[in-house]
Amino acid sequence: MNYFADGYEVYVGKYNDIEIDFIATKPNEKIYYQVTRSMLDEKVEEREKNSLLAVKDNYKKIILTMDKVKDKQIEGIEVINIIDFLLQ
Repeated sequence: MNYFADGYEVYVGKYNDIEIDFIATKPNEKIYYQVTRSMLDEKVEEREKNSLLAVKDNYKKIILTMDKVKDKQIEGIEVINIIDFLLQ
């Protein structure tokens, strides 16, 4: 199933055998999103991070969370507070 948002076509589902929450695409552009309520639990952080790191391309990868974060990155993955993201 796909949706359209801000000029992106947004897919829900999988990338190959990897579960990715959302994949937003435009011609020559792609952004992968994982969404989690909180990443304070180390196991949750690992799960969300590893799903994105398994995608072996150079497109942007983002984790959206309710945690209060500012300018945080984990191994090249941006971590953004979902409220801040929605207000952009």
